[in-house]
Amino acid sequence: MIEIFVKDSQGVRQIEHIRENCWVNISAPSREELEKITTDFQIPMDFATDALDPDERARIETENGATLIMLRVPERNPKDTNIPFITLPVGIILKDDIIITVCAYNNLVKDKFIRTIKTKDFSPANRNKIIVSILQRTALLYLNYLKEINRKTSEIEEQLHESMRNEELIKLLSLEKSLIYFTTSLRSNEIMMEKLQRSNILNICSENEDLLEDAIIDNKQAIETANIYSNILSGMMDAFASIISNNLNIVMKFLTSITIILMLPTLVASIYGMNIKLPFQDSPHAFAITMGVSLVLTVIGVLIFLKRNWF
Repeated sequence: MIEIFVKDSQGVRQIEHIRENCWVNISAPSREELEKITTDFQIPMDFATDALDPDERARIETENGATLIMLRVPERNPKDTNIPFITLPVGIILKDDIIITVCAYNNLVKDKFIRTIKTKDFSPANRNKIIVSILQRTALLYLNYLKEINRKTSEIEEQLHESMRNEELIKLLSLEKSLIYFTTSLRSNEIMMEKLQRSNILNICSENEDLLEDAIIDNKQAIETANIYSNILSGMMDAFASIISNNLNIVMKFLTSITIILMLPTLVASIYGMNIKLPFQDSPHAFAITMGVSLVLTVIGVLIFLKRNWF
């Protein structure tokens, strides 16, 4: 799908045909759409197809007068509920006065970044500011998702205090996988942004340099936050694995104690159920005596277990 956006006196709006100073957003493109865009703008096919590879790293490339900025963006996982958050590559291609964004998922760029443009006082003609704003917005997205991961971790932690199941630990493991994706992508973005800052490929003005510095700082903060949450999760998983095992041991100890106590009257009843001559078998109070012996043994057993704190 190809969408074309411009910003004028009417605000950000979608148009039908490409014109100068516009934003071309390509989502989940077909092969024909990729060939059309690359042919019309004379950009390398690799610039467009690399953004469709889910494992593509963040980087900057220039070729034939076109510049590719590959960025990894956080997103809720639409396919695998076992890993709630993943990161996806977004390609930003600069050619002449046109900005082209390419992503393998529908509406990712539009939902995450077009809304940002509407709240900022700039147009696609000021593409450097757009790119820096996208970088800053991406870092803030990471921080927002990290807060959500932290909230989910707290909810699971409350469930784990009384749990004897592995389900909660599996949930923590899935969150830890998301944090690993975040950390890897954030470091890749950091290298890309620092290279962009050092090389000044885009000839960024002093105002946008400050915004780029803010984006790098936010990205570093997201990296530190992800590392902290990852360490907390690892320690929490180890601690609660021990707690779950301990809870299970407590339950098993209690059930074993009850089994032993119930075994005492059963033993007495088994002995007096034998088809041999037994004490008190001719007494009219044989049943009462048998029950009394069973009760005394049970009480003694309970007192011993209580004294040793085995219940």
